[in-house]
Amino acid sequence: MSGHPGNGAAAALLLIDVQNSFFDKAGQNYYPQSAEALPALRQLLQAAREAKRPVIFAAERHRAGLADFETEKLPQHCVAGEFDAELVAGFGPQSPREILLAKRRMSAFHATDLDLLLRELRVGALIIGGVKTNVCVRATVQDGFSLGYRCHVVREAVNSNRRHLAEASLEDIDRYLGWIVTLEDGLRMLS
Repeated sequence: MSGHPGNGAAAALLLIDVQNSFFDKAGQNYYPQSAEALPALRQLLQAAREAKRPVIFAAERHRAGLADFETEKLPQHCVAGEFDAELVAGFGPQSPREILLAKRRMSAFHATDLDLLLRELRVGALIIGGVKTNVCVRATVQDGFSLGYRCHVVREAVNSNRRHLAEASLEDIDRYLGWIVTLEDGLRMLS
């Protein structure tokens, strides 16, 4: 295998923003629907671990006290070292094949070493879960597709506080950027 992304390449699990900010009632960006994705996210993580697949935890991490372009559109959020930026209990690296990837923008690929990391691991297919479907998940899938990765978004493992935008994003992803798969399919791809 050449190590380049594409069909037939090894798969990894990419979990996006599974952080207290979105999933904990005390989080700044909490929304009740986020809990609906947790059972599927836990199942995917367990399957990836059992199969010894690479797992990447992409997490919003902004720097306290430093200007950040995102604040022109969004309030400051997920500041490194604060409660909101921490991963949900039970999520987080437990072996060398599990990586915490800090990101400062919506896409897990933008200005991070995710592409280099995946190429070094010879990963070409991503099984994706996390939040929010219409923001960080969609941005990551769009960039991943542009780089040649086969992006498989697990329907039960993503959502948003704006369901109509989440559904529109899933339709766009499935039509143009990747594949929307069931939890069963995602688990099978990781096994």
